[in-house]
Amino acid sequence: MLEQIFHRWEHRLASSTTDRVVRPFDWGVEWLPDHPAAALLPAPERVTRWVDEVMQDSQAFFTPPPTRDYLFEEASPERRRRGEAGTLSFPSAFVTPHPANNTVVGRWFPSRQEAGPGRSRSRGSAVIVLPQWNSDAEGHIGLSRLLARFGISALRLSLPYHDTRMPPELTRADYIVSSNIVRTMQVCRQAVLDARRAVAWLSQQGFERIGILGTSLGSCLSLLTAAHEPLIRAQALNHVSPWFADVVWRGLSTRHVRASLDGVIDLEELRHVWRPISPFSYLDRVGDTRTLLVYARYDLTFPVDLSRHLIDEFRRRQLPHQVAVLPCGHYSTGSAPFKFFDGYVLTKFLKKNL
Repeated sequence: MLEQIFHRWEHRLASSTTDRVVRPFDWGVEWLPDHPAAALLPAPERVTRWVDEVMQDSQAFFTPPPTRDYLFEEASPERRRRGEAGTLSFPSAFVTPHPANNTVVGRWFPSRQEAGPGRSRSRGSAVIVLPQWNSDAEGHIGLSRLLARFGISALRLSLPYHDTRMPPELTRADYIVSSNIVRTMQVCRQAVLDARRAVAWLSQQGFERIGILGTSLGSCLSLLTAAHEPLIRAQALNHVSPWFADVVWRGLSTRHVRASLDGVIDLEELRHVWRPISPFSYLDRVGDTRTLLVYARYDLTFPVDLSRHLIDEFRRRQLPHQVAVLPCGHYSTGSAPFKFFDGYVLTKFLKKNL
């Protein structure tokens, strides 16, 4: 009975978005690096060969070159009164055809113990915050303030193709999750490169206890980041799945993407080519990272059996982790009282483990 109530609620919340577009399937070979020897191969074979190369050295794939081009702008007096110190911007390490998307933007919420960026002595703990897919500019701002209130400075990043990074032809962040196979991988990779440059900035400010928090798509990107970034001590993953492909294939929020995939590629092949952006590929790399796995009991976007499968893998591999179960669905996590419980669980974990 309770499950049916939440499932109806989830469908109602999901249907409130009316601008989803069914875009044509595309292998996205124009997003591949130049490789003359593979240029004449059929698109599926070119993509598969590239994916195999990536998986041979994922550290190189997800490591950005260093940059000094960080710009920090002080917040307005009104924003400062609300706990926001300013905005950090820097160039993305992956350049896309859309100029607006190539500048990373992060809003900085220092804890009360911090006086702002630029101090040389060792500082407290800080967290990179990665919101959910299609989050607007205010997504996870309340959570960032909550973290700061409890002594954890928070740098809330805008994901690629979101809010200020969205080109004018889009109304949704379709280019980071879509039926364009390689573009999806490259833009998710871009998010990881952006997060690692943000970690480098925090380290330059003197932070030694650094964590990452991500929700939904942000949780996947957070694990990919933690698996390749040695400075990250703890990760709080809010809505989880072992495979990127399975969420797109089965999730309520991605039915329009599935519509483009049907009849062109099956789930097994999609899971294989999207290995570079699937958490399952990197579980053995997070053994030294303290992990919180959060899932929602009535989730239709990240199906519950997928979340439980990931938890079972953490247990089987004896990876250090904690589990929290939300008594709601995916969309309803953002509604009271569930959002307060979720915020409490995430903050408590990070406070204890950083």
